[in-house]
Amino acid sequence: MNVVLIGFRGSGKSTIGKALSERLKREFIDCDAWIEKRTGLSIKEIFEKHGESHFRTLESQAIGELSAMDGKVIATGGGAALKYQNMQVFKRNGGKIFFLEVGAEAAFRRIQGDETTRSRRPALTDKDPFTEVKEQIEFRRPYYLKGADVTVETDGRSVDDVVTEILRHVQDAGPDDKPPERRDHDPVPL
Repeated sequence: MNVVLIGFRGSGKSTIGKALSERLKREFIDCDAWIEKRTGLSIKEIFEKHGESHFRTLESQAIGELSAMDGKVIATGGGAALKYQNMQVFKRNGGKIFFLEVGAEAAFRRIQGDETTRSRRPALTDKDPFTEVKEQIEFRRPYYLKGADVTVETDGRSVDDVVTEILRHVQDAGPDDKPPERRDHDPVPL
């Protein structure tokens, strides 16, 4: 079973994904980085040279490849959930999808603080950056909710807290995942 993280830029998909992969001892794969490695272009360059529709085609192809793998932690691009089939491909192949929900203020603050995100990701509209973030989060939220199995709020929470919440759901998912480690003070199940 893959653990798939969806949500807007700045929701913590990469940060949470890396921490989660360490805790689960699984490989972390960032879908956008996968596309950049395959094409030799940044996401921003793909948008500029070939347009958004070409990028979305590349994204769907990458999701098809990544979903065929097993036991990975995968962070999608912020727009992957806009195409319902992308989420269905993950689910069909046994993925559990987590929507990392973030408010506009927190997302904007995180994006502004991350030079890599600002330089490698294209503007989605011609509006000022905060208005764009706010409107895009509002527009995309129903898609994230429809695609996700579980919604996890990230505003004002530590990485460890979010990872722990996701782990509870992953461990409840089935026997393929390791059970939580028993501590000496935990009751022994009968």
